[in-house]
Amino acid sequence: MRAIGYQTPLPIENPASLQDIDLPKPVPSSRDLLVEIRAVSVNPVDTKVRRSATPEAGQWRVLGWDAAGVVVGTGPEVTDFSVGDEVFYAGAIKRPGTNAEFHLVDERIVGRKPCSLNWAEAAALPLTAITAWEMLFDRLDIRRSVPGTTSSILIIGGAGGVSSMAIQLAKVLTDITVIATASRPETQDWVTSLGADYVIDHSKPLAAQVAALPTGAPSFVFSTTQTDRHLAEIVELLAPQGHFGLIDDPVELNAVPLKRKSLSLHWELMFTRSLFGTADISAQGKLLNDVSHLVEEGRLRTTLGKNLGHITAANLKEAHALIESGQAKGKIVLKGFPA
Repeated sequence: MRAIGYQTPLPIENPASLQDIDLPKPVPSSRDLLVEIRAVSVNPVDTKVRRSATPEAGQWRVLGWDAAGVVVGTGPEVTDFSVGDEVFYAGAIKRPGTNAEFHLVDERIVGRKPCSLNWAEAAALPLTAITAWEMLFDRLDIRRSVPGTTSSILIIGGAGGVSSMAIQLAKVLTDITVIATASRPETQDWVTSLGADYVIDHSKPLAAQVAALPTGAPSFVFSTTQTDRHLAEIVELLAPQGHFGLIDDPVELNAVPLKRKSLSLHWELMFTRSLFGTADISAQGKLLNDVSHLVEEGRLRTTLGKNLGHITAANLKEAHALIESGQAKGKIVLKGFPA
């Protein structure tokens, strides 16, 4: 089967950073689905792994987690899917990725593709939807109240893929007030179109901008990027006994300043459930089905920002470069292998 992979971590400008290759078609076992890939999207995690993870000598590392496709085979223990089902999912970080014609995935982390979306639109959703959902409802638990506050959340990096889903989920499933950050006119328009009640500029000090809003101190902060840069401002602007969650990778994170306000700290990694085979691993399949239903009801929309064409090494390099530039808006998607 055709796939895209690498053997040595390299800058994306290097011709060998991602290469078109041929690999054996995988065979499903246990609770695996064999999925024929129709579209994939590219996430920051793809670029992080490409730059840092070295495959075993002589082996290829295939990246890619988001995917939409058709089930073409099932393992002997599969109970919830059949050949012909259209699915979408975010995969597991310890297994080969979705940048291939065929892919194996545990059925428990798979959802049914929304019928109203095409392949590219559906592939844009899973990883960011899972990350946003788990942070909002499993980690921060934004439905809880913080004494003395009106319920509000600040989402830092509002135009990114995860934030684009978090804004929508918060507005659709709760009555919380959403403050999002964006620094350019086009990204400010984007987060407003997704439902943000207020928009502030993350290139300027955050606390003063939040203080000027009629919301009062936020109960929650969800930081998706540059947390180390904004940490002091986050501590200043959060309400006492508030809750702070992050998904990026600061070089270091000093949690001591959180003590004075009794602020809680929450990490989210959407691969945790599949990585450790947690008892609630099937929660990811369930939430993807919930997302699918919300899309079908017209309450959520795809966050597809740019479709770069076929799934090839050249197009994936362009996607990686765009993500590494920090200028991406929404999700970057590739659809189908060349004929």
